[in-house]
Amino acid sequence: MEQPFSTSKVTVEYFDPHDVFKLLAPGLVPRLPLRNLHWQSHAGPLRSIDTLHIELVSTGDKTKTTVSSLTSPLSSPPPSQQLDSSIASRDDGFQTQIGATSSSDQVDQTAASRNSNSTQPARRHQIPGLRRTPYLKVLLVRCDDNDSYKGHVRQEVRDWIKANTPPSGSKRNTAENHDAFEWLIVHVVIPNTVAATQPRDSGSVSEKSSTASRWRPGSSTLLEKMRSDFNTSSKGAVDRIAQIRIGVNDVPYDSLPRVVPAVPSGYTETEQETENSWLDLVSKFRSLILSSFDLRVSQYEEDIREKDAQRTLPGWNFCTFFILKEGLARGFESVGLVEDALVGYDELSVGLDMIVEDLATTGSSSAANALLSYTDELKQIALKARSAIAGAEYDDDGDDDEVVDLQSSQVEAAQPKDAYDDIPISSTKKPYRDMIVANNVSVFDFRCYIFARQIALLLRLGNAWSTREELLAKLKEQQESVLHGVAPRAPPPKQKENEHEDLTMLAEICRRTLEFIPTLSQVMRNDVLAAMVEMAKADGDDAVAAIQADPLVAEVVDNLVASVAFSIAQQILAQTSTKALPIPETTLASPDSHEPKSTIPEPKTMMHPARTSSLAIRTGGTANVGRPPPSPNVFPGRQDQGPPSPFLKAGLEELAARRAELYIVSRNILAECGKKRGWSDGWASVPVIGESTMVEMVEIDLGDDKKPPAEDEKVSAGREAVVSISGIDSKLLNTALDNSEDFYRLYETLTDKALRHFTVADHTHSVQTSMADIAVLKYHLGEYGPASFYFWRTTPFFGESGWSLLELSMLVMYSRCLEQLQRKEEYVKVMLKLLTKAAAAERDRLEQKLAFRLRKSDDDVDYPDDEAIKGFLDNLLAAANTLPNEMQIPLSSFFSLVQAEGPPEYHQGRDSISLNLRMNSLLVDDLKIDAARVRVVSTAGKPSKEIWFELAEPTTLKPGKNRLKLNSNSAIPGSYEIDKIDLTASNLRLFLEREVSQPPNKASDTLQSPYVVIYHRADTLDVRLHASKHIQLDRNNTVDIELDPGWNDLKSAEVRVKAATGGLRLLTSEAKCIGSSVELSKPPEGGLFCFDAIEQNEPVRVRFPFTVEQETPSISVRIDVTYTTEHGTFFFSKTPSIETSLALGVNVQDVFKHKALFSRFTVSTASQSPLRLFKSELLASEVFESDFGVPPSAPVVVFPRQPASLLYKITRKRGVKITPKTQKTLYLRLRYSVLQDEIESLIESSLTRSLQDKPLLRPFSRLLCATVAPHVRHGLPGHELERAALLGSVPTTFLASVHWAKHFAGLGRAPDNGGDYAQALAAFLRTWQKDHRSLALALDSPAEESRSILIPVDVPSLTIVHTADIRLQPATSPPAARGGAVCTNQLVPAALQLKWTRVWDTTTTTTTARADLEFSYEIHAPQDTWLVGGRRKGHFVIPSAPAPASGSARKEGRQEKDDDDDDDDDDDAAWARLGSTPATEAEIPLLLIPLREGWLPYPSVEVREVRAPPDDGGSGSGVSSPAPAAAAAAGGGGGGGGGAGAPVSFETDFRNLGETVRVVGDRARVTLSLDASGPGGGPLVLDVERRGLGLGLGSTIA
Repeated sequence: MEQPFSTSKVTVEYFDPHDVFKLLAPGLVPRLPLRNLHWQSHAGPLRSIDTLHIELVSTGDKTKTTVSSLTSPLSSPPPSQQLDSSIASRDDGFQTQIGATSSSDQVDQTAASRNSNSTQPARRHQIPGLRRTPYLKVLLVRCDDNDSYKGHVRQEVRDWIKANTPPSGSKRNTAENHDAFEWLIVHVVIPNTVAATQPRDSGSVSEKSSTASRWRPGSSTLLEKMRSDFNTSSKGAVDRIAQIRIGVNDVPYDSLPRVVPAVPSGYTETEQETENSWLDLVSKFRSLILSSFDLRVSQYEEDIREKDAQRTLPGWNFCTFFILKEGLARGFESVGLVEDALVGYDELSVGLDMIVEDLATTGSSSAANALLSYTDELKQIALKARSAIAGAEYDDDGDDDEVVDLQSSQVEAAQPKDAYDDIPISSTKKPYRDMIVANNVSVFDFRCYIFARQIALLLRLGNAWSTREELLAKLKEQQESVLHGVAPRAPPPKQKENEHEDLTMLAEICRRTLEFIPTLSQVMRNDVLAAMVEMAKADGDDAVAAIQADPLVAEVVDNLVASVAFSIAQQILAQTSTKALPIPETTLASPDSHEPKSTIPEPKTMMHPARTSSLAIRTGGTANVGRPPPSPNVFPGRQDQGPPSPFLKAGLEELAARRAELYIVSRNILAECGKKRGWSDGWASVPVIGESTMVEMVEIDLGDDKKPPAEDEKVSAGREAVVSISGIDSKLLNTALDNSEDFYRLYETLTDKALRHFTVADHTHSVQTSMADIAVLKYHLGEYGPASFYFWRTTPFFGESGWSLLELSMLVMYSRCLEQLQRKEEYVKVMLKLLTKAAAAERDRLEQKLAFRLRKSDDDVDYPDDEAIKGFLDNLLAAANTLPNEMQIPLSSFFSLVQAEGPPEYHQGRDSISLNLRMNSLLVDDLKIDAARVRVVSTAGKPSKEIWFELAEPTTLKPGKNRLKLNSNSAIPGSYEIDKIDLTASNLRLFLEREVSQPPNKASDTLQSPYVVIYHRADTLDVRLHASKHIQLDRNNTVDIELDPGWNDLKSAEVRVKAATGGLRLLTSEAKCIGSSVELSKPPEGGLFCFDAIEQNEPVRVRFPFTVEQETPSISVRIDVTYTTEHGTFFFSKTPSIETSLALGVNVQDVFKHKALFSRFTVSTASQSPLRLFKSELLASEVFESDFGVPPSAPVVVFPRQPASLLYKITRKRGVKITPKTQKTLYLRLRYSVLQDEIESLIESSLTRSLQDKPLLRPFSRLLCATVAPHVRHGLPGHELERAALLGSVPTTFLASVHWAKHFAGLGRAPDNGGDYAQALAAFLRTWQKDHRSLALALDSPAEESRSILIPVDVPSLTIVHTADIRLQPATSPPAARGGAVCTNQLVPAALQLKWTRVWDTTTTTTTARADLEFSYEIHAPQDTWLVGGRRKGHFVIPSAPAPASGSARKEGRQEKDDDDDDDDDDDAAWARLGSTPATEAEIPLLLIPLREGWLPYPSVEVREVRAPPDDGGSGSGVSSPAPAAAAAAGGGGGGGGGAGAPVSFETDFRNLGETVRVVGDRARVTLSLDASGPGGGPLVLDVERRGLGLGLGSTIA
């Protein structure tokens, strides 16, 4: 560890017969101390010594000169000043933090002063650890030339070596090894001398000189001569000769030689060579000092091992062993190995413990190891204190014979006697080492000395600020002590003032102190009692017993121990204070407080007035420099304080924690002293919750001596009566015990300091504990404001940490503070927390009682006493009434095991229900509940439904189990969960909220059974939604809402409907009542239907249309009913769904004929369920009428894969004028029923009839039917439905496998026999299924409620309907054709007849009717079937329709024809004009030649419209052809004027479609030759006879 300010120093003794040290010092001093030394330990790794300081001491006059000691606090005169040798130190350079010299220095200085005038050498001390000798002896030689060297210098050097070093070849003894040293000769060369002109070695003469040298070749320099004469010639020998040349400017003018050498050599030393010479000198210092140190350590370790091995031998003395081992430790300290020195003292401390334990165990020991049984100083103080308490004058017999401490320094003697009373731990307080050597030391002094040395070493390792500041001052003084007028030859070292302390070492000091104080207190107590007993032994055993029982002695001992322990703690706190510890500001002084606290000074300022500390209470404006002040009313915790502090380093938290513990120790000492005076810290008066359950502790004396109770009481009373401050030497503790005000101020200050240190250390528990101490103290002193603040900070912590009873006690005090401060709102909150915590403790007690029912666990755990917190609830309610706002607290704070008790209770004759809520109150007082509400929410389906249950009248909840009965006028069926509970008491609201669909946790949830099932009773009000039975597709669909009041006589009712399906729009403004005498009391508006009185069991049906944005299979409507009866106002809600998709599908296929339209309607089912079609009819319109064949005698069953087909003939009515308002649409009406619906209705009716004779289960009929219906709907597959339609019966076996009990869970039990309703309903369904294994369907008769659908049928409007007919000419046909067949290749004459009609043109526009239409025809026939001859393609023109005659013309032409027959004739004429006539029909001759045999279809005819270009249209529009048929046959005729208009719609009726012609071969007989004479080797046809002519056609030879 680097020690830049270390006080480590070794002595270097120099002999300066030529007075040249004053010339050497300016160059040597700046190059010291030695740095970066490395020493190989004998029992460990390589040790590094960063800084080693040198103490130069002159041999002749023993003058001490401490040079360049950056960390030495001693001041010394310059070397030229001759001082008395009494200031020589033997303390190996150790200096305490206080600034005084050590005791060993004082002892050695005094001893040296006695022999300062003696010329005889000082006698060597027989104990090596008590003497101090130089590590290196240096001879400073001035030799100006060779003659001087030969004449006297060489002999002087030899004499000095002989006198100061052992003879060569002789072996050093043990004592010499303890004082082992090395020697060095330094040749100081003065300017203007012959030696200054010589080079360092003869080999560099030619290189350094430009002129001829007067030295002959081969001559050696003075440096070489000295090395040759005094260095050993062995290999690896150490060079003990060094040469330093002094510059001419570094020598005072009066000291320069006046004679210059006659023959100068011309040699001049460079600056680099000068620096190298100094480096060589420093290097020799380093190596020689380490060599002597190594020899000394080896000898010490050998002696220590030898002494330790003799521990069991008689005469072994621990004090001698201590001094010897301490010598090794001080040797380590002298060279800077402070860690090794500290280890040595730790081992000595353990050795002392072993000796003390041996003395205590055996009771006697050898005289060599015997320690004093008491300390004389403590004895005198105790006697003086006892006399002061007794009121007598203390006569110190030893005052006249007081031994003068000649070892103390003059400075210490000049100080007042009590200068160190507050510094009990100091190695300079007594001559400890002399006392140890003389075996005149007590255990108390021994421990104090060892601990003081350990603390001193740890402070050095910690680089304490006090040490550094003093060392910097010393360094400046030493640098100024160099000879004035001489420029230094090296710059002074830089002062590293920004070095920080090692906080880990400071924390270690505090840790050791915490262990040392209890140990020393016990030692001190035994020491004082031993002294008193020793004095009383002369008076006999009775006096000894009296001393032991004397309350005065006990008080004196307690005061002495408290004073020393308190002073030690304060001393260590002062020594470990550092600016690197960022302690936050105190919050004890309120902003408006100006009370000075100078009565209790800072403990550190009493000992170190010149130093400041971060622990001081700063009240001025300059106290917070470097750190901004905290915000007002903010506790100094770990809040955001901006950027991290630059002081944060390793060991900071540990140091803060250890210092805080020292403050706590000091506070505890103060508290114990205050108890004797009746000054309590407040904890004794804290209200203890649960005290009645605590076992009373009885003090039992474990000693052998049994005293009578009366004597014990007498002694106890005497001890309590004696209270005094005599024996308390600590000024701070004495001041605090002077009066209660100072006592409480110091107690509070120490606690606050500990609190702030614990805050920095991040010890949360300790911070909260200290805060609680301050809170209790403030409460005890009646300072309720600050107390409430600290209670607010600490109470939550103790609750979270498991200190339940302590938290309750603090809450009681906190509430009383708030009550005194009249802070009502906070008071209510604290009282709520207090009662909540008490309730939590009661809950724990109940859980423990339940868990350990067979064990007596109440004695193991303490719970709050009920009597201690009784009455708080009334105070809480009274205070809550004064608050403007309602206070809300969780229900679990005061109650446990809240659950719904059983199913709801249903009221007979009313649609209301009751919910029983069981609650366990954890309060100790009765709680009056003004109102209570419970909300249950449905767990399935959307939107969710909710029901509120409310308390009918206020009630009082007793401690323990309670039962609340809450009523609701809303009995909406479904499965619910309780999600909210509200209880109102005065201005408090206790609430419970939970997430729905989350299973309750039995370990943590208050609500254990939140499930509630409500079923729909059979006789209560109900609303049902029905799809309309009659559907008309060209109008909006309608729905029916049926309101069934049940057993209720409704005075009024409001039905509100709302769409529950996206895109659904309800047209409620068009609603109307149907099938009932009850009407709406006012027009419907916004989905609200209002009714007046409705009698019981009188259903009301309301129908209204609806629309949807897109097709949906079903719709849902929310129906809310609010109705009033004689029992009050009730509410019912339901969201039923109905299917809106059509149950069937209808496709139509139209075939146009010249005079009629044949429409084929295909009816199919839209689901897997078959349909029953009862009746169908096509309703006529104003233009068209229809005819149907013979209707079926029984309903037609339509299966999914077997649709029904209906064929209708549609004809146009004559004499009907078509206008835009003429109704042309026909309607197809179908009456049908769905087999699935019939089966569901059949099963529901059967179940209802079966329940009529079961009064216990009849109320569940609606629930039963609603549960079975989904299974019926989804349990019958399509093939089962088809089978039922064919067989006329439906099986019920698919219902046998359903587990019915789970669908009826939560219904409770029957009141009469206690049977479970769920099991009873399941048994009923099983019985019903067995009794009704199949149900008969009445398929021959129409259903009771059949459906009907009205489908609009539009007849397509066609402008023209063409009729094409190919007719074979019978007159010219051959006999074979007349027989029904033609021959292949036979010429068959035929004619194509084209007819047209405008009957099916029902449009009101006359654009196409007023224009001629041109069409083209083309005959198509397969090439391998027919060969068509004649006009295969051509055009024909249909003339425009003639305009009807006007009214006047029609009147003139009918003057004499006004009967009905005349009107019919006009209608027939008009009708005739709509179709073709023989004059306007075309007949085109054709010639057909069949090409193959078989039944050949007729050639097809394709008719197309001919549309002329726009520029040609109208060229023939006004021309009427007299013979359009001839024109068509010729392929000419007028152009179709209408071709340029809109496209014309037309159809072609090809009458030959489906007809065939039989074609046979024309050969009757064929003669063949079977030889290979035919073409290609085939047969040869010889003769062919044709059919029908009877003549051969001749032979054909191939």
